[in-house]
Order: sequence, then structure tokens, then C-alpha cells
Amino acid sequence: MRNTTQYYFRRLKPMFLLFIVGETLLRALLVMREYQNLKGDMGEIFRGFATGLLFDIGVFTYFAILLVIYLTVLRAQHHGTRTDQRLCSGFYFVMTYLMLFTAVAEWIFWDEFSTRFNFIAVDYLVYTHEVIGNIWESYPVVWLLSGIGLAALVLTLWMVRRIPHMLVVAPHRTLRLAALGVALLVALLSFDVVNGTIAAFGDNRYWQEIAKNGYFEIFSAFRNNDLSYEKFYTREKPAAALERVRKKLDGGKAKFSGDDLTRTIKAAGPEKHYNVMLITVESLSGDYFTVFGNKGHLTPHLDKLADRSLFFTNLYATGTRTVYGLSAVTLSVPPVPGNSIVRRTGNEGLFSLGNVLNRKGYLSKFIYGGYGYFDNMNYFFENNGYHIVDRNNLSKEETTFGNVWGVCDEDLFARAIKEGDAAYAQGKPFFNMLMTTSNHRPYTYPDGRIDIPSGKGGRAGGVKYTDYAIDKFIADARKKPWFDNTIFVIVADHTASSSGKTSLDPSKYHIPLLIYAPKIIPPRKVDKLASQIDLAPTLLGLMNMSYQSRFYGVDLMKTSPERAYISTYQKLGYLTKDALVILEPVDKITRFKRAGDVLVKEKAGDDELVKDAIATFQTASGWQSLSRDIESQTAHNK
Repeated sequence: MRNTTQYYFRRLKPMFLLFIVGETLLRALLVMREYQNLKGDMGEIFRGFATGLLFDIGVFTYFAILLVIYLTVLRAQHHGTRTDQRLCSGFYFVMTYLMLFTAVAEWIFWDEFSTRFNFIAVDYLVYTHEVIGNIWESYPVVWLLSGIGLAALVLTLWMVRRIPHMLVVAPHRTLRLAALGVALLVALLSFDVVNGTIAAFGDNRYWQEIAKNGYFEIFSAFRNNDLSYEKFYTREKPAAALERVRKKLDGGKAKFSGDDLTRTIKAAGPEKHYNVMLITVESLSGDYFTVFGNKGHLTPHLDKLADRSLFFTNLYATGTRTVYGLSAVTLSVPPVPGNSIVRRTGNEGLFSLGNVLNRKGYLSKFIYGGYGYFDNMNYFFENNGYHIVDRNNLSKEETTFGNVWGVCDEDLFARAIKEGDAAYAQGKPFFNMLMTTSNHRPYTYPDGRIDIPSGKGGRAGGVKYTDYAIDKFIADARKKPWFDNTIFVIVADHTASSSGKTSLDPSKYHIPLLIYAPKIIPPRKVDKLASQIDLAPTLLGLMNMSYQSRFYGVDLMKTSPERAYISTYQKLGYLTKDALVILEPVDKITRFKRAGDVLVKEKAGDDELVKDAIATFQTASGWQSLSRDIESQTAHNK
């Protein structure tokens, strides 16, 4: 048995060394990249690398199984032959190429999201057209792949030469089968021992991410691409949770008509059927605005517009991706663990902003510069009260510039104006919900618009071009007969980066909200702590709408909720002006208190704030029944 162990060890040793050294080197490079975010916690360096080594060894067992299977099924007389050497060399080359390719991909992924591979990477494997096109337009792909191939060839030659040529006599078949059984057992044990919880050390999120292994994370995301609140999070009795949420709504003055959140919003005076242009801007972080401290003058037009708008200065995005922002704005529901509601099954016929306005005689449309099949956007909006206009609907004449992600924002806005003209000609009020794409990698746009060349300025160029395009959009709309009767809403879907030193850093979720209507709404600043989910009821309030509501959000002109919701795929944050409560699997609760601009961890007790957080996210997780459209559900019940 000793000879058998030695036989397999010598075959696996070169690949093992390469894998461990490569992963450790990648981890070291990420440490150097994020030094500014780690330097206050360098005491964690040993723990971070030790945890990383444990991840790497666990993951390598799965690579090892492939070679063990090969050596088990290979006939004994073929071991050590030229055929064996060629097959083994081919295996080494493929695995080495995969390792190097994954390391480069992780570096690029970190550049975009400041995390190891996660469920976003899983989505990227599904939407290959946009992702491959995006990478092709953003990076020197041919040179990268060629360089990886050359490096893999050199390393393969090194590994082959490390294997003694005397490995000719294979162990007996029974011993080889036993070795395979042991390898499978070790792999299963490593899968049980090595899991995401071992990286949950300290409070520095960067260290937690760097300690992980990309292979493990992407396969974990495949397995856990959905999360059940009931299974993994702390719960209260359903009736008590619902009652607690009810007491928080509309300043505690709401009167409910059933065993859910249904309540009547009654406005004083006649309704105002203003047109609405709601622009959801890709990755428009609050810190791009001069008023929030930016020194780069990236949003000169939006800075001026903020002074002429109803400007909400203390608003927070609910999540880290477009689909989370879209669900928050459209459904006015707090974030739920796992996939956004936009991407889930059973998301038809929900209580949406579009459905409310449709019952008032509006034409509601979702207008997107890209292909709306991405992230299930077209299906979601089409089944929740909106007509779809996406890249497929734009003619060649309407498309003056585009990249793999979508047409430029100018083309999107030009089409939105055409849709406004068409509705006006029919004598109907319109609600156009726009989703921009230009502030997205590869950050390309028409030449000559701004002082940053297309594709050369990165995110800064994308932001500044979008700022230019919005200004042009409003200038063009001002020439239309419907302009004076139209409300323009500008909000971000999420920020450019949600990564911070804490697991949920509120400053990384801060976004602007501007509501501009010079003949309708006087400009002012509103500093109330609020969430994306408050946009829909606030907008309806500005139009003096009466309706039956199931929204979690509130009218910010009448109520001060003094809370916001922030989240990642697994972590749900309940933010107040004094504290932050984070709910995580499995039944984990973490609480922070504010000390100036710093969050300080404290003991999470069974207090009112924790109960509010649990009640909110627990009830929101029942969105499939709680958020059904009122008329649709009434008809179904009959």
C-alpha cells in the first residue's frame, strides 16, 4: 500500500505544488491590491492565508480525483508508456490552463466587484453573449489567452519532468480501486469541513473575500443560487411579524383591510395625471456628485439639476445589482435573500407601480437599451403591467452607437421621447421606466460628447457621458408639448461598488434621487433616511393619487421612515440613523452602532431594532402571496 501511495503522490505532487503556489500568489496579489483597505487589519494576515490554504487543499482534492480516476481506468500495461505520458501531459496542460485562466478571470472579476467569484459569476456563465462580448471589448483577449497558453505549456513541461520515468509498474487494480475510494472519501470529507463559514472571521470583508477560493465559491453559488428565509434566517411568529411591520407603515396611521399589508391611501383633492419619465441609471453612486464630496466634476449637469429638483440626499439602494434596484423601485418590497424577485419563478401579477398607474389610465412601458431577456427583465416587466421596448425594437436609424451591453444612452432617451410623443398623440398619460447601460464596462460611447475619450476613462467616462446624455434628454424633452406636465425621476439602480471594510458598508449603498418638474414641484432638499422602496409611494403622493396599496415603502413627503434596507445575496441589512442590524444564514444576527462615520460591532440582543429587522425581512420573504396585485388576486379568489 505504501508503494501505491507513493505512486499516486508522485503523479499528483507537481500539480499540487502548482495549484497551491498559484492560489497563494493570487491571494498575495489581491492583498497588495487592497492594501489601503487591509492595512488597519494586518494582524489578520496569518489567519487569512491559513484559511486560504485550507480552502485550496480542499478544492485540490477534486482536481486530484480526476487524475486518480484516469490512473484507475488506465490498463496496467499502459502505465509509463508513451501513450500514458502523452495523456498525462495533456491532462496537466488542460488543468494548468484552467488554473491560469481562472486566476486571470478572478483578477478581472475582482476589478469589477471586489469579491471572489459568487452568484454573479454564475449568471455570467448563463448570459454568455453579453459577458463574452463585454470582455472582448474591454480587454486584449487574444493576447491574454495566448499568454495563458504559453505559460501553461511551460509549466506542463516542468511538471512532466518532475515525474520519474520509473513510474512504469502500476499498482494492482484492486489497490488502484482502493485509492480511488480513498480519494472520493477525502473529497467528500473536505467538502464537509471546508465551507463558507471558515472565512467568516473578523469584521474586515476584504480579508474574508481574499481568504476564499474562487473555484469553491463558484460551485457553492451553483448549489445555493436561491435561499429560503424560513430555513436559514431567524424568525418570529408570522402574525407578530406582520403586526410589527404594519405598525411601522405610514407613520402608524394606516388602516388595513385584510390579513396582509393592504390599506387605502386616500389623497385630499383631485388626482394629477402627470406624465412620468423614470430614469434608472446604471451604477450611479452618490459619491459621484459634487454635493457629496466628489472633486472630479463627473456630473456637472446632474449637480445643477439637483439644485432645481426635489433632491433626496440620504437614500440607499437595496442591493448590489440592477435586478435588485428594479424590483425595489417597481414593487416597493425590501430585499429578499438569494435571487432578486425579477429573476424568480412565480413573479407574475405582482402589485407594481405600473399596475397602479395602469388603473389610472396610463400607458406604462419598460424601455431598455440592451436586450431585455438578460436577467429575465422583459418577462418580469411584461407580466407586471408594462409594455416592453428594448434593443430589438430599435431600428438601424435609431441606433447611432452601441456596444455589447446596449445602445448608448442618447439613443435610449431619443426612443423614450418618441414613446412620449406617441402616448401624447393618443391623449393618454404615460409612464416610461428607462434603464440605462452606458455607465457599464466597456464604458464606450459616441466620440466628441465629453472630454474623456470613449473607452479610455473607465467608470469616470461612463458616468460623465451619462450625465451629458441626461442633460441632452431633458433639453430635448423641453421642446415637447408634454414637458410642462411631466415629472422626471432620476435614481440609481445600485452603486458602482458595494465593497467596504464591513460586511455591509452603508456608505457603499448611498445613491441619489432627483425628482424634477419645474412647473409642478418646487425644488428642495430632503435629508430623511430612506430607501429605494420609498420611491413609488412618494411619486404617487406627488401626483395626489388615491389607491389600494401593498407597498412596503412610504410617501417621504408625509412620513419619515428613518430606516433603509441594504443587502447582498445572503446578508440582509436594516439601517437606522444610529445602528445597523445584519441577518445572515444560519440564524446569525450582527449589530453595529454608529460612532460618527464608523460602525462599531456590539452585542445583538432581543431588542426592538432587531425585532423590526426580522419582521421586515421575514414578511418580505413571502412576496409571492403578500405582493400579489390586488385586482388579480381578488378575481382569482372569486
